[in-house]
This record gives sequence, C-alpha cells and structure tokens, in this order.
Amino acid sequence: MNLHKLYDMQRELDEKIETQHGLLKENLVEEKILALLVELGELANETRCFKFWSVKPPAEQKVILEEYVDGVHFILSLGLTFGYGEEVSRGLAEQAESLTGQFNSVYHLISIFKTDISEENYRVLVDSYMQLGEMLGFSWGEVEDAYLAKNKVNHDRQAQGY
Repeated sequence: MNLHKLYDMQRELDEKIETQHGLLKENLVEEKILALLVELGELANETRCFKFWSVKPPAEQKVILEEYVDGVHFILSLGLTFGYGEEVSRGLAEQAESLTGQFNSVYHLISIFKTDISEENYRVLVDSYMQLGEMLGFSWGEVEDAYLAKNKVNHDRQAQGY
C-alpha cells in the first residue's frame, strides 16, 4: 500500500473540506476522534462479530471494506493533523485472538491516543487498525483501491454541497 499517496490524497480532501466549511483555523481533533470511533462502530456492526445473540450473517465483504476505509480516512486525517505516520511500523500492537477482541483493542488505543497524543501512540493505533483489516481478510491492494474510490466519492460529495 502506498501510504504517501494516501496521505497526500487525504491532505487534499481535508484542505478542501476545511476551506469550504470555513474551518481552516479550527481544532478538529475531538471531531476526528469521535468520527473514527463512530466509523469503527459502524464497521463492527457490519461484521456482526459481537452479536452473539443473532444468527444473521455479516454484511458483504464489499460493504465491510467500505466501512473499514471510512476509518482509514480519519486515521490518516489525524496523522496529518499532528504530522505523524507517513511510514508504517508493524509489530507495535499485540493482535487479539478474536475479531471482537481486535475491535475492543482498537477502541482502547483510540482512547489512549486521545489522552496522550503522541506519535508512538498513533503508530500503535495504526498498526492495530491494520491488523483489524488483515483479520477481516483484506489485502492492502484492496484497501488502497477502496480508499481511492471512497476518496473520489468524498470529493464529489463536497462538490455537491454535502
């Protein structure tokens, strides 16, 4: 996955959004963290991994991938806010034994990052989110392609006054 390309694309989208909505001088960290948490919840909901009471199957992989990529947008945006993370470090986060455990781990790491916004905590969060993607069965080529497609949708939405 070409993270430099994705960070550049995210930077362009963030600048467009912040310019169009008059937010260039606003601190949007709280909003981006909450958005990431919401997207993570939407992703978990589509996987249904925690719904032990239900026999309904998970959403199609395409839908799950789209939700996963929504989280990628906010992770990249947070990294850009602080100048963190254009290089990925792997092996920083411990992988959970189950998908539900991995979701809980990512939630916890977002909370840690919110409390202590350091590059180390950001890198661990990114690694854990990448592990989640792997546990969901996504290749990094799939993630990159889905990011490119969703980034275009996001640009189109801004052009249409979303």
